[in-house]
Amino acid sequence: QGQLVESGGGLVQAGGSLRLSCVASGTIFSISAMGWYRQAPGKQREWVATITVRSLTNYADSVKGRFTISRDNAKNTVYLQMNSLKPEDTAVYYCNAKRRGGGLTINNWGQGTQVTVSS
Repeated sequence: QGQLVESGGGLVQAGGSLRLSCVASGTIFSISAMGWYRQAPGKQREWVATITVRSLTNYADSVKGRFTISRDNAKNTVYLQMNSLKPEDTAVYYCNAKRRGGGLTINNWGQGTQVTVSS
């Protein structure tokens, strides 16, 4: 329960595209807002994008217009389509599931997938 598994990272040249996927257990996916975070070397983890249960989306200014988050409820999967990648997008990308339970906010995290953008 609460397992998140990311895939799709890799090495790409600047200007290229990648699509990240995150499969979540069905018990949490349907009741969670899903998000992507990233952490570059020597920096704190930062929020990238969120999609709510009702598929409302929100993006960090740094990725707005280049990244698209989506969810497939039938597959318990959230995606992050990343276009026009820049070297500063290089980071480990983490999938997050956020839900309320017992008056608390509960977060689940994936193991992370590396994205490297070469200049």
